[in-house]
Amino acid sequence: MYIKEIILENFRNYKYEKIELNENTNIIFGDNAQGKTNILEAIFMLGLGKSFRTNKDKELIKENEKNSKIEIKFVKNNRNEKIKLEITDKKRFYINDIPVKKISEIVGKINIVLFSPEDIEILRNEPIKRRKFLNIMISQLRPMYIHLMSEYNKGLEQRNNYLKQIKYENKSKNNLEIWDEQLVKLGIKIYEYRKEFIEKTNKKIKEIHSKITNNKENIEIKYKTNINKDNYLKKLKENIEIDIQKGYTSVGIHRDDFEIIINGKNVAIYGSQGQQRSSIISLKLAEAEVIYDEIEEYPVILLDDFMSELDKKRIHGFINNIKNNQVIITCTEKIRLDTMVYNLYKVENATVEKK
Repeated sequence: MYIKEIILENFRNYKYEKIELNENTNIIFGDNAQGKTNILEAIFMLGLGKSFRTNKDKELIKENEKNSKIEIKFVKNNRNEKIKLEITDKKRFYINDIPVKKISEIVGKINIVLFSPEDIEILRNEPIKRRKFLNIMISQLRPMYIHLMSEYNKGLEQRNNYLKQIKYENKSKNNLEIWDEQLVKLGIKIYEYRKEFIEKTNKKIKEIHSKITNNKENIEIKYKTNINKDNYLKKLKENIEIDIQKGYTSVGIHRDDFEIIINGKNVAIYGSQGQQRSSIISLKLAEAEVIYDEIEEYPVILLDDFMSELDKKRIHGFINNIKNNQVIITCTEKIRLDTMVYNLYKVENATVEKK
């Protein structure tokens, strides 16, 4: 699959811009704060239904304007398609000009894998970053997963609120069973999805990382969870007193995590900067391979100033792994990729000029 054209209207710092893309590689360069990342953000919005930079939709509308629009024309399964997003008081999505009611209907239409300098935080930061990575990958391939996560989070919030009522208002503990059964039913399905995709990613990442490191490093992803299909309900009940004191639910899939292990050691703790960077590259490349296996189409690769984080050797190895994908690269300096067909664009003051 590949993106043919992007239209931005009152989006971020863009008044109006139409960008026609090469189906292979596209290099977008320019100084900082000119609007390069905004283009990738627009693509991400129409692929995942939300921004990777903000949760506030109003920030996406150009200053002093009341609405914003993004439109993307793309080819998938040899068919021309179109997705549009209008942002006013709320977000409205359209597929081939037909309005859709749920975000889950557009997620996965444009399959994407985003690389950014902040990806290293997947390893170093809190587990929520790693759960977000899993959620993004699975959502693109299993539309039901979005609904399950939404329902689970609603039930979790209600249970947490009731835990506080038990503590401060002496409400009955028996009523917790209502939420316990709901969380277990939804949580087991989410657990099974995550387990499935970690297993698939593990198979891909081993081969990819072996190539990147010339067979010097063995990599593995370890799924960490405090529940399984057989003990979920039991653990919720065992932890009721602890949960009441804390005011939140201490066990469940909302506490899931994973570790990346290189040669038997947790790379987040014991790995060098080079190993950490290489493991993130391998993880994202494995995500792209899993997507391909599922839909038999290569996802669009978005590289947000990512090349600046790599030395020449890693750039060469990385490019070889994404030569079948459409690639959209942002960078501050004009770069040349002698082995690839590509379009070159300069961004200045929210104006995109093909060079």
